[in-house]
Amino acid sequence: MNAIAAVQAVVTADEYDREPTAAELDAIETEMPLIRAQVELLDVQIALLDQAPSELDARRLRRARRRVLAARRELTNRATATAGEAA
Repeated sequence: MNAIAAVQAVVTADEYDREPTAAELDAIETEMPLIRAQVELLDVQIALLDQAPSELDARRLRRARRRVLAARRELTNRATATAGEAA
């Protein structure tokens, strides 16, 4: 008797079992400054969870928030410029 499960595993492979495409990797690379800024903001927020923020901590938090906003703005402007060129 043949093993059907082994044959079906290739046919019904889960979509998440594949490698990212070149387009997906390019999208991740494009968004990497925003991802880094968000990770930095999260690090600051985690560090301040169990303590009252000092003035230095408050500045660090504001700076991290500004970096996230700047990265979002840059990403949005780049997407808008790209969409404008395509039209």
